Amino acid sequence: MAVDLPPPPSPAAVSATLTETDVRVTSGYRGARISVYGAVFDPAGRPSDVVVVVRGPVQPVRIARKVRVAGIWLNSRPVVFEGAPGFYRAASTRPLQDITRFGHLRRLGLGLDHLAIAAPAERRVETRYGVRDMVVSALGADYYAWRNAVVRLKQASGLYSADADGVVFVDRGLFRARVDLPAGAPTGDYTTRVILFQDGRPVSDRTLRLKVEKVGLERAVYLFAHQRPWLYGLVSTLIALGAGWAASRAFRRS
Repeated sequence: MAVDLPPPPSPAAVSATLTETDVRVTSGYRGARISVYGAVFDPAGRPSDVVVVVRGPVQPVRIARKVRVAGIWLNSRPVVFEGAPGFYRAASTRPLQDITRFGHLRRLGLGLDHLAIAAPAERRVETRYGVRDMVVSALGADYYAWRNAVVRLKQASGLYSADADGVVFVDRGLFRARVDLPAGAPTGDYTTRVILFQDGRPVSDRTLRLKVEKVGLERAVYLFAHQRPWLYGLVSTLIALGAGWAASRAFRRS
C-alpha cells in the first residue's frame, strides 16, 4: 500500500534593504547612520539567526613595530597590508560562536577574529633549476601578530567593530540592524551582506550595495588631487607660497 509522505519543508530565505544606498560627504559631514531592514521567510517557522556584515573598500595599511637598537627605540621596517578593508562591521543576533561553528566563520570571514587580510608578500626569482616566479610571505610566523595589530589600529579609529546584539528581531520574521559610519570612513563602494543561519548552517544570503562619495567642492578637489597629482602638488605649493608672501607683507606693514 502506498504511503503519502509529507512534502519536505520549503527552504528558508532572507530579504533585506538599506535605508540609504548613497551617502554624500560634504564639508559638514560628521558620519552617517545606515539602517538595514529585512525579513526571514520560512513557512516552517524554524529558529533563525541573522548576521549582517558591512565592508568598505580595500585600502593599504602601513604599520611599523618599535624595536630597541643600541638603547634607542626606533621604528622597524614598515609592513604594508594591501588587502585590508577600510571599514568592517559585523552585527548579529547573538555571539557568532553561538550561531555557527568555526569552519563557517572562517570561510565566510565573519567577525574580527576571522576577517581575512592578505599578508604582504615578496616576489623572488628562482634560477637554480630554470627561471620561475615564487611568491613568499614576507612575515612568516609573525603574520598573525602583525594582522592583529592592523585590527587593533582600525578598532581604535572606530573603523572595525563587532556587535553580538546588533541585529534585533522587531516582529515575527522582521529584523533590523544599524550601521554607524564614522566621519573617517573611506569613500568608495561598500558591500552589505545579510546571512541567514538555521541549525548552525548558512541557508540564505543577500548582498546589498552602498556608496559613500564626496560631493561639491570636496569632490572636485579630491578628483583633482587623484587624477592630476603632480599639478595638484604644484598648485598647493604655489598657494602656500602666496599665502606666506601675503602674510609677510601684512605683518611688515603693521
